[in-house]
Amino acid sequence: MSASHAPSASHWRDWCRGRVATLYPGYFALVMATGIIANAMFFEGQRVISDAMLAINVVAYGVLLTMTVARVVCFPRAVWSDLTEPRLVFAFFTLVAATDVLGAGLSLRGFSTLSLAMWIGALLVWLALIYLSFAILIFFNTAARADIIFGGWLIAIVATEAVAIHGVVVAPSLGAAAPYVMIFGHMLWGIGVVLYAIFIVLFAQRIFFSDVQPQHLTPMLWVVMGAAAISTNAGALLIVTNVGVPFLAAMRPFVDGVTLIMWAWATWWIPLLVAFGIWTHGVHRLSLAYTPLFWSLVFPLGMYALASLRLSHAADVSALAALSRVMVWIALAAWLATSAGFVVTGWRGFNRGAIAG
Repeated sequence: MSASHAPSASHWRDWCRGRVATLYPGYFALVMATGIIANAMFFEGQRVISDAMLAINVVAYGVLLTMTVARVVCFPRAVWSDLTEPRLVFAFFTLVAATDVLGAGLSLRGFSTLSLAMWIGALLVWLALIYLSFAILIFFNTAARADIIFGGWLIAIVATEAVAIHGVVVAPSLGAAAPYVMIFGHMLWGIGVVLYAIFIVLFAQRIFFSDVQPQHLTPMLWVVMGAAAISTNAGALLIVTNVGVPFLAAMRPFVDGVTLIMWAWATWWIPLLVAFGIWTHGVHRLSLAYTPLFWSLVFPLGMYALASLRLSHAADVSALAALSRVMVWIALAAWLATSAGFVVTGWRGFNRGAIAG
């Protein structure tokens, strides 16, 4: 950009204001994707990569949280419009999942008090959203406005399991309340599994027996696999954690079986989702351009890697650990590609605005 076309201070203000006003409520998927790969790399012993991604994630979370608060204050009507739109309201659950994923990563590094505070905050937001979102789905939904093939309310399942995982992580710091948090974690895991079972029946009916167009098959569909993977991750964590509650210990065979089934189901989806992508972008030549939805593809890849590693510990199957080591690098490659798209698209949009101004 030449000096004559250097952006002015007013252009910077207008650009920032525009980004806040039109902020996609599901952009916290960026934090989810970055955080889960950072956590997986931590367990794989890649501390340099893990710490670098955690640092990026703290900045991204801070920026997105600031923008979200600014949007609530400055553009309340736009926020309310998104909250009452069946195809957008579930995107707000990315804030819950992102807070839990980042909080769990901070807990790994000894920031237990901060992690606990983040879990409480995420839990409160989850409680507010879980009934609001399904009320919106019931009272305002039409087939055209919230076609289940778009997979939006899978994010509610992901957030539910994320709260369960984070709760188990912070439970030891709660003293006498720890057993209650462990019970609550099992409850949330069960709720997530039941919601997933409801969704997948409706989703299969829609995708197998109704017309499907290339534009329907967005990267968001990867959350079908990601929701099963995070349910696996939560179940495996419950298995390997000493719960200290006889009633919960008696449930372990059930948790074992469901966790393995969820991992198998997540695995089954991967080749089919790849085929969807080939059909959409290879056969039908739909443009492969960056959208925020691509973070919803990256997150399931990272979650599958971590879920496979945790299940390898729970089931004592070393082959799953080897699979995890491969998948985490695939997830990192997808993260790098999506990050490049994010930077290039943002820079081009900024330059177009500067030149037009």
